[in-house]
Amino acid sequence: MTRPHHLLFLGWFLAVIFCVPLSQAGLEISRGRRPQFLDVFSAAPTTANLRAYERQLEDSSRWAQAVRPYVQYVWFKLLGDAGEKVIVGRQGWLFYKPDVRYLVEPRPDMDEPFAAIADFRDQLKLRGIDLIVMPVPGKPAVYPEKLTRRADGDNSIRSHTLELMDRLQKSGVEIVDLFYLFHRLRAGAETAAPAYLLRDTHWSGQAARLAAQMVASRIRERGWPDSNGAEYELRERRIPRRSDIARMIRVPDIEATYPPEEVVCEQVVRADTGELYRDDPNSTVLVLGDSFLRMYQTDDPRAAGFIAHLARALRQPLASVVNDGGASTLVRQELSRRPELLNGKRLVVWEFVERDIRYGTEGWKQVPLPALTPAPSRNP
Repeated sequence: MTRPHHLLFLGWFLAVIFCVPLSQAGLEISRGRRPQFLDVFSAAPTTANLRAYERQLEDSSRWAQAVRPYVQYVWFKLLGDAGEKVIVGRQGWLFYKPDVRYLVEPRPDMDEPFAAIADFRDQLKLRGIDLIVMPVPGKPAVYPEKLTRRADGDNSIRSHTLELMDRLQKSGVEIVDLFYLFHRLRAGAETAAPAYLLRDTHWSGQAARLAAQMVASRIRERGWPDSNGAEYELRERRIPRRSDIARMIRVPDIEATYPPEEVVCEQVVRADTGELYRDDPNSTVLVLGDSFLRMYQTDDPRAAGFIAHLARALRQPLASVVNDGGASTLVRQELSRRPELLNGKRLVVWEFVERDIRYGTEGWKQVPLPALTPAPSRNP
């Protein structure tokens, strides 16, 4: 190849490399904005900052927005690749990739979550408050055969979470074992709906209700907070639920191949007025958790989630703090900022999805609750 040919190919190569960032910078300048590539110099070059910078570039890139949907659609049609967050399973099931990674990658460090949970238990105990911990299994931990045919008939898949649960139980932390409950549902799959929605990260309406009943049974066995006599009734509702996993694909043509699922829920209503269940911040029971508690509760159809069903089973309204993706640390930080939420409480039920043992927002920090204020002394 002659020197002019070398120079020609070199020119094309450099043009391909630089045309995208230069055109993006030019577009941003023309709109009166500072070129985003300069943001790399505004923070320390840590792994977290560089990954955040990369995501910002991808999200704001005009080229990426224009080209990505077409490329991803081709990959989906040819290889069944639905993107970086989604795994296409069998028989129409979708899985959230972090759920799968948590299950198949080496065991995460259990020391931090164990220490944070035990510390929270101890801080509550000083206030005369008991704690129940309820890890929620990820969908692939219960239905691995819907992820890959290699799991057909394989009962050897064991979640890392069971080790943490066993360690917590040995240290005296009260644990509710939803793995046992959901595997029983799976065993009766011919007569019962799955414990999870086929194309969503979350549990079904039936699973939320059964989990609440299991927690309520444990509470009654331990003789914890008595009911205040509130009476609730059930009202069946059927709602369409658009897949949260499909939305993560961010390609409308692919998302459209997954229609909404019909979800059967049971709303909890007051027996005397027919009004939907509502929390009571003055309740003796406080529930902490993530989006699994939001499902059907504040989402449609409302008052049909875990919290409402637990309130019905206990015959009393509950208090709750719910933070999507933040059950590992953020909900406890909320209690630290607002300690009045613990006033009058006798029991805390703490739910978190198992993938947060590895991927929880803010990790598993030990969050000190404000010091107890001693009661004022009375002069004789």
